[in-house]
Amino acid sequence: MAAPRARSPDAGGFIFYLCPALIALSLGLNHAHEITEVPRPRSGCGCGSGSTSRPEAAGSLPEAASDSISLAKQAAVKYSREANVEAQKIAQDHRSHLKPRTNQMVLIPGGVFTMGTDDPEIPQDGEGPARKAHIKQFYMDIYEVTNAEFERFIKATDYITEVAAAPWWLPVKEASWKHPEGPDSNITKRMDHPVVHISWHNAVAYCAWADKRLPTEAEWEYACRGGLENRLFPWGNKLHPKDQHYMNIWQGDFPHHNTADDGYANTAPVTSFLPNGYGLYNMAGNVWEWTLDWWTVHHTTDEVENPTGPASGKDKVKKGGSYMCHKSYCYRYRCAARSQNTPDSSASNLGFRCAADHLPDYLK
Repeated sequence: MAAPRARSPDAGGFIFYLCPALIALSLGLNHAHEITEVPRPRSGCGCGSGSTSRPEAAGSLPEAASDSISLAKQAAVKYSREANVEAQKIAQDHRSHLKPRTNQMVLIPGGVFTMGTDDPEIPQDGEGPARKAHIKQFYMDIYEVTNAEFERFIKATDYITEVAAAPWWLPVKEASWKHPEGPDSNITKRMDHPVVHISWHNAVAYCAWADKRLPTEAEWEYACRGGLENRLFPWGNKLHPKDQHYMNIWQGDFPHHNTADDGYANTAPVTSFLPNGYGLYNMAGNVWEWTLDWWTVHHTTDEVENPTGPASGKDKVKKGGSYMCHKSYCYRYRCAARSQNTPDSSASNLGFRCAADHLPDYLK
């Protein structure tokens, strides 16, 4: 596998606090020298920023399997009322035999789905209109990229992350992916948690090293839905089916008190909660996930095939919401929800997972 290297960085890093709510988010300010554009402020706080150049995505999408639609329908059954108990048993069995590595991928069958929604919760984010999208089969990481997996990349390549601050954060010095809350913090007991403080450029570099790539927004949303159509969440429309927690988000009085009823006040291990119909964990909540696409809020109503977003832009799309999300402030842990950041921005609630056109040889 290729070993990308970044140019020498400027020193420094920061934790940042959410300006209207004073919620601690860690961001870094280690700029690679090739990053010259400074993020520009936007109205509001916490979900966007301005950008740099776009690296080319490698490879084209593969042909869909002939029985992909049938497989998609079978996957949707996993979260039916009748199959819920069996799904929990399967998930528990899977965890008990989980390998030390969490870089495994699963085949996502091709098919047609309704992307976006005609009933947007946050219209200004471009959640609508609903449109039919054809997706060719591809592979997706079962889990978000962990601190352990990212550390393997760093040790193999000597790569130095570059991260930048959005202008609406109040800095606290020396936060980084290895020190999420500043120099006195570490990830020793969080190696199975998603890596954070990762810019879009950092994520692309990791994916290239792993013979993978970032998913397109359409691929990500299709995978998130797990074979279900027009549902709010990867498992259906109920936030707490059978009074159980299915994701890691903020509970309690936002922003004053997080009761952590789901078991986590910060990030959770990537194996937490039940997988969706495609076997993917934490597609909603935990950490935001980068996608390949440039940001736009204008979408065609035409039926499209394997959409990849606009050819250029200032921000990159992120999906899934995070442990910082609460319905009263950031109701973006829905499949159709979306937000954006500049490619050189990072935060303590922003990570990624990879996709691939073909399963890498080392995973076969």
